[in-house]
Amino acid sequence: MPVYRDEGVVLTTHHLGEADRIVVLLTREHGKVRAVAKGVRRTSSRFGARLEPFMVADLQLAVGRSLDIVTQAETLGSYADQIMVDYPRYTAAAAMVETADRLTDHDASVQQYLLLVGALRSLSRAEHDPGLTLDSYLLRAMAIAGWAPTFGDCAVSGESGPHTAFVPQLGGMVADAYAPPGVARLDPETVGLLGALLAGDWAVADATGERARGRASGIVGAWVQWHLERGLRSLEHVDRSPQQ
Repeated sequence: MPVYRDEGVVLTTHHLGEADRIVVLLTREHGKVRAVAKGVRRTSSRFGARLEPFMVADLQLAVGRSLDIVTQAETLGSYADQIMVDYPRYTAAAAMVETADRLTDHDASVQQYLLLVGALRSLSRAEHDPGLTLDSYLLRAMAIAGWAPTFGDCAVSGESGPHTAFVPQLGGMVADAYAPPGVARLDPETVGLLGALLAGDWAVADATGERARGRASGIVGAWVQWHLERGLRSLEHVDRSPQQ
């Protein structure tokens, strides 16, 4: 049975039988992998805690017919403990891994893996507001997948901004001539925040007010829902309350 090594982040897990678990992983080199971790639900398991959601591990896997088999797991990033004890961080992380699961397949890019690991690490360390970390991850993950919104020039004509109308169906900010009736209108602070989140400019993002953050999160959610064709279930539970 062929064996390979890779590092991966645990997206989801599912019980299998009395003691086993199916683990869905986003790996660095092999994209999304579904594997069986045998005996991990027993208290005597050697690596059960290393294969919980939000954990990053160095893995050895054996190739199986339909599911690979995890034979070794060593922790590389122990993020679950810090995330699970904080509800805003937990709900943000849940939305991240659901997004990664929806966006990736066996041929997923290394960039998607690195982005997710970096976002979970940042969440676990409470480096930024969880809602900002989530929105930045969502915009950047969608951009890697080929759906980068424009927050400057008009997405239709290329006319120089600033513009106030955001239309997901047209690719982002658009000039007034292309804005349908009733479209969302954004103030400069919100537009600046969205651009900062996409670029990873945390000096700008961290300095924004709650009103702009609330409006930006709505725009990000609309962008993701439009391109994924159905909403993320986890987004409904994200705690957006201000962090102290």
